[in-house]
Amino acid sequence: MTRPLVTDALRAKLLELRRSIHHEPELAFEEHRTAEKLERALREVGVRDVRRVAGTGVIGRVQGSARNAPVVAIRGDIDALPIHEDTGLPFASGRAGVMHACGHDVHAAWAVGAAALLVERPAAGDAVIVLQPAEETGRGAAAMIEAGALDGVSAIFGAHVDRRFEVGHVVADAGLLAASADSFVIEIAGQGAHAARPHEARDPIVAAAALVTAIQTIVARRLNPATPGVVTVGSLNAGTAPNVIPDTARLTGTIRAVDPASRSLMHEELRRLAASIADAHGVRATVTIPEGTPPLVNPANAATWAREAASRVVGADRVVPLGVLNLAGEDFAYYLERVPGCFLRVGAREPGGQPIAAHSPRFYPAEDAIPVGAAVLAECARVASAGPTA
Repeated sequence: MTRPLVTDALRAKLLELRRSIHHEPELAFEEHRTAEKLERALREVGVRDVRRVAGTGVIGRVQGSARNAPVVAIRGDIDALPIHEDTGLPFASGRAGVMHACGHDVHAAWAVGAAALLVERPAAGDAVIVLQPAEETGRGAAAMIEAGALDGVSAIFGAHVDRRFEVGHVVADAGLLAASADSFVIEIAGQGAHAARPHEARDPIVAAAALVTAIQTIVARRLNPATPGVVTVGSLNAGTAPNVIPDTARLTGTIRAVDPASRSLMHEELRRLAASIADAHGVRATVTIPEGTPPLVNPANAATWAREAASRVVGADRVVPLGVLNLAGEDFAYYLERVPGCFLRVGAREPGGQPIAAHSPRFYPAEDAIPVGAAVLAECARVASAGPTA
């Protein structure tokens, strides 16, 4: 990168926007102040068609240079997480227990930056800026689709900050990029009693403990070793006193899969184990598995457009592979079920910095990633809009 990707004035505006959003984080579908800031920011950079949808979502439309050219969308997510911030940043969260611990403040800012760059130098077709709420709950993309965000759109691009990569590096891989992300709840109903007389009880805690151990065999013994997967118990709650065997226990967790077959197998195995272990312990188990986001798979043609765009911005030598499979969930996958597109990773580690895990109280992306993300996403719109999108 030998030339500035954005002007000093635009960079200053995007940093101010990002810091303001970061300081006032809002959870899924509560992003009212954030949406107001983004509506205002889009209008200030010259986007004339700006509207609110899905409660706290924002859509802006930048006119292209050619009539009937393909319309391309750029997505930025905007919600925060229920985490107490511990970064020490001067613009750290002003809300106790809520934090932008996944970089969505940066994603929102660079989507506005991409809009500004497309106002200055349009794509052939219109560009739709999709500022989406509620990615962390996996419900925001579906709400935006229902609100018409993809109407008339031929392709969509989005990106995520990643501190495993230094600023200036971009990942635009084809194929699997994120796993499906389903949650589960297992309610175990037994019979309570005095802890000194366990023979009078049907102990749900003992059954829950056996189930937690058995669940570990689903991936280890039922899933093909060549197929990645995760079944994690995230919470186990039971009881109120040390001398009381409770009536019930409750487990919650997550199931991550990379294809429909392994996803179905892990669901079935979880239900089978819960029923069998409950029967063995004389208790009842009720399993609920709400389906979450599907796997995110970048199609080859759209990944080619994204690599071309990134190469133009940062240089081909800085377009790098992800290197490891990511089993996190990402609701951008819902968009890719409707139209082709590519979800990128944008390096967000300052030179000499250390990787910091997302969803950590200490997570922060380097702000120099904002101009990179803005320029790459704007160029994705130009490349995809200029070529065939079928």
